[in-house]
Amino acid sequence: MKESRNLPIYKKAEEIFNALRTITDLFPEDNDYLQHLKANLLEDSMVIMAKISGAEAVKLYDIKMENAAIIRKAARDIMVSGNNLEFLGFSDAKYYKVIRNLIEDFRLLFIDWVTAFNPKHYIVDNWGLFNPPGISPDYIQRDDELDFLDDEAEES
Repeated sequence: MKESRNLPIYKKAEEIFNALRTITDLFPEDNDYLQHLKANLLEDSMVIMAKISGAEAVKLYDIKMENAAIIRKAARDIMVSGNNLEFLGFSDAKYYKVIRNLIEDFRLLFIDWVTAFNPKHYIVDNWGLFNPPGISPDYIQRDDELDFLDDEAEES
């Protein structure tokens, strides 16, 4: 298994975190709204890195997709959080364009990363949310469709 920290998507997530930390360090200490936003932004960026590692640590398609959905939400939250910076009293809101550009770069890497998930490595998600295309929540999985689990036991 590839070390997740060496993946381009993880490196871009680190870049987003570092840029966010630099920009949010400019938020006035006495502005409670901006300080709360800072905590949320940094938390979202850390969630992205953790979920990339989580997705890379498993073979199961549904778990990978669940992590991907959380990553997408966190990245979108970071993207839209910049909309109110001036309103909240941040005079240097123009710097947030850097974050938007990094998120766009991340989005493109994300698309390629998710496309590489193997949809044959799944256990039916009876909630129906993260099944591979064409697999319904009531699909009865055959034993031979679970052969990949034997490979997982050998890797441990």
